[in-house]
Amino acid sequence: MALLKTQIRSLPGIYKRYTTYLEKLDILTPEDFLYHFPFRYNDFTIISKINEIQAGEIVTIRGEVKEIKNQYTRGRLTIQKAEISDDTGSLDIIWFNQPYLVKNIQNTDKISLSGKIEEKMGKLQMNSPEFEIGEDNFIHTGRLVPIYPETRGVSSKWLRRQVFKFLSQNKEEISDFLPPKIKKNNKLLDLYESIYKIHFPNDLNEVEIAKKRLGFDELFTTQLAANVRRISWNKKLKSKAFEVNKFEKEINKLIKSLPFKLTNAQLKAKDEIFSDLNKENPMNRLLEGDVGSGKTVVAAISMYLAYLNGRESVLMAPTEILAAQHHKTITELLSPLKIKVGYASSSKKDLLDDFDILVGTHAVIQKNINFKNLGLIIIDEQQRFGVEQRGILRNKGENPHVLTMTATPIPRTIALTLYGDLDLSVLNEMPQGRLRIKTWLVPNIKRNDANKWIEKQILTNKSQVFVVCPFIEESESLTTVKAATKEFERLKNVVFKKNRVGLLHGKLKAKEKEIILNDFKNRKYDILVATPLVEVGIDIPGADIIVIEAAERFGLSQLHQLRGRVGRREKQAFCLLFTESQTPQTLERLRGMEKTNIGSELAELDLKMRGPGQIYGTRQSGRSYLKIADLTDHKLIQSTKIEAQKYATKLEKYPELKNRVEQMNIKVVAPD
Repeated sequence: MALLKTQIRSLPGIYKRYTTYLEKLDILTPEDFLYHFPFRYNDFTIISKINEIQAGEIVTIRGEVKEIKNQYTRGRLTIQKAEISDDTGSLDIIWFNQPYLVKNIQNTDKISLSGKIEEKMGKLQMNSPEFEIGEDNFIHTGRLVPIYPETRGVSSKWLRRQVFKFLSQNKEEISDFLPPKIKKNNKLLDLYESIYKIHFPNDLNEVEIAKKRLGFDELFTTQLAANVRRISWNKKLKSKAFEVNKFEKEINKLIKSLPFKLTNAQLKAKDEIFSDLNKENPMNRLLEGDVGSGKTVVAAISMYLAYLNGRESVLMAPTEILAAQHHKTITELLSPLKIKVGYASSSKKDLLDDFDILVGTHAVIQKNINFKNLGLIIIDEQQRFGVEQRGILRNKGENPHVLTMTATPIPRTIALTLYGDLDLSVLNEMPQGRLRIKTWLVPNIKRNDANKWIEKQILTNKSQVFVVCPFIEESESLTTVKAATKEFERLKNVVFKKNRVGLLHGKLKAKEKEIILNDFKNRKYDILVATPLVEVGIDIPGADIIVIEAAERFGLSQLHQLRGRVGRREKQAFCLLFTESQTPQTLERLRGMEKTNIGSELAELDLKMRGPGQIYGTRQSGRSYLKIADLTDHKLIQSTKIEAQKYATKLEKYPELKNRVEQMNIKVVAPD
């Protein structure tokens, strides 16, 4: 087996010890080191003679170690002091509490050091510099030095060494999978050269050239995989078409019986889904809509059509909270029509032997659940399920129709890139009578006033309040971030002593979460302090205020979803955003929440200001495939889309490209 594809867990020595740490960085094989890209570079390119350096400069000096020793302070701390000389003079180098350096650095060693020159008591010195022993192959000093995303136990310097080693020793394994014609037409570097230059560039221009090639690869292979899946889906899979016109009267009767009027967007999505269901090719559609836009109702109407056609339906949701909510909504809508709605979760099973519709968590794929004639699969928040889980569910029937749903606002460019094999329906309207949630970015000086206002709302308007914190427990490295447990104690014992305060977080057992949420719904709490667990699937009728701490740590799409936890009724709702940040760009981004309640607009703004980040659905098999592609580069997206359409039908001629696409495995309930 090629070394670069070998699992790190199976490698000997130091890699085995580092496995757990590396997994946190999505590094599972040596090849993953090469695709763990730097997020910035330290500029150590100025190489200077010792007699030319000045205080305040960041420079690299190269010379010989004249002396190195440990010095001990009264507080039992150690200082490592070295004298380095070149042919123009000598310089003192200082490190702190690294006594092992005296063993690693020997007198007469040739050494290269990069860092800031400081003046102390009229004498120049360099404190805590990067260094490396030797006279050539410099990767830590004297150049643009890559800085990587790190985790505990894994430093950029260690990562740098591994990347350099694997690049130097395994060049022959890095074969270029792009056809030469594509590289020529798009003026792209070879793959090895691109990977080398993204890690060890001579200048920033080389970084941009390398990014262009590697970003092209990500977008091209992602769209190529989507094209291949769509072709395979349409060619190979045949399903039983649903009768639509035959049951038009029954469908219209259900719609008229609803206690609300469907929006135009819901009616359009329903028609698009029915058109798919009326075909022999199984539907493969994504329904995107904000929280509260009515996705479940559209799903229920589709399930009713399946029932009228004598077919079963299943809806799989990622959490018990969300599954129970879907079950309640669908039961209320369809049980009056004598439709049997079953439920399956790890803690509860209901109507598993005799159902027309089954709603549940991943428990719906268990072996003991048998479908007689499964015709329609609906998967909510599909990115939270693995490919394997989705595949098992699809195999429960004979090529059933598939509808996936998400409340995550996805910019159109991303949706078309990531989900190119799915047809897209968007619910971009809210039900009539729903008031816009008033959102305020609250400065710290007004925090006390905001708390007094909240207390008044609880007293006079019987308001209920969510307080959302990014983390369960306070992190030492993020001391400014409100931790849910600490904030709970503060609010309960100091700020809102007169009110009833509860706590909800992900470490609680499912039953405990359910009890707390039911208590909140039944008004046993006025305030619920929570982690972002409340982002999806919690509907509390009395909750009309949400406070989000450390708002800068959330993307706008996630903030928008959190905001959707309130304002579920006709009553005016409010969202208060708190942040410690004073960065103008951050404040500008958060003010976007004040300006619009439309998720797609916020998603586009977030993409523009923050970049793609970790986009839902891109992460499979331990790797995010859109690490470096610029999803605001519409020209590049268009060119990769054109190339993907060209090559989707002739992959057999390009085995390495075909293998690359198969490796990606970013299917969305796609054919095997």
